[in-house]
Amino acid sequence: MSVIGVVALQGDFREHARILAGMGHDVFPLRRESELDLVDAIVLPGGESSTQDKLMRAFGLREPLMRAIADGMPVLGSCAGMIMLAHDLADGIDGQQTLEAIPMTVRRNAFGRQVDSSEMTIEWIDGSPMHATFIRAPWVEAWDDSVEVLAAVDVDGVTHPVAVRHANAIATSFHPEISGDSRVHALLTEAIG
Repeated sequence: MSVIGVVALQGDFREHARILAGMGHDVFPLRRESELDLVDAIVLPGGESSTQDKLMRAFGLREPLMRAIADGMPVLGSCAGMIMLAHDLADGIDGQQTLEAIPMTVRRNAFGRQVDSSEMTIEWIDGSPMHATFIRAPWVEAWDDSVEVLAAVDVDGVTHPVAVRHANAIATSFHPEISGDSRVHALLTEAIG
């Protein structure tokens, strides 16, 4: 089985590790550049994106992660992880940086504040229903034609992608690790060569 590195600086990395271990994969808490050589894929968990950005830079992980992803390492980002994978941010905190892996613009906290968090059923790319939990979640505002939309929601008559894939990168604005549905994580592990 594969070794999946879950970036364990801040956020809900334990929940992702639990899902992946349940799928039979070895999971490694990723905190240092040298540990990237030990993993076959990366998960960027939910949490607080500006804090994750600061910690990645403080731990010297931002540039190595950017290189690994650019070199083809599969990566999954959920919620704050989606924000970290975006090329551009709307409503980002001054000076906030991303990993610039997916040519899209993501709006932070698009669904509202913590009290506006919600659960809903969305339609997955294969037409099947998927339970999705949105917690201070982002959504995709603009995206390149090369970005595949895996799921979207309609808000006030405007469709916003909430799950996307671009090359080796997958991003969701919801938390697939909370629902126990492993289909999003399966996309990540299927991308491992």
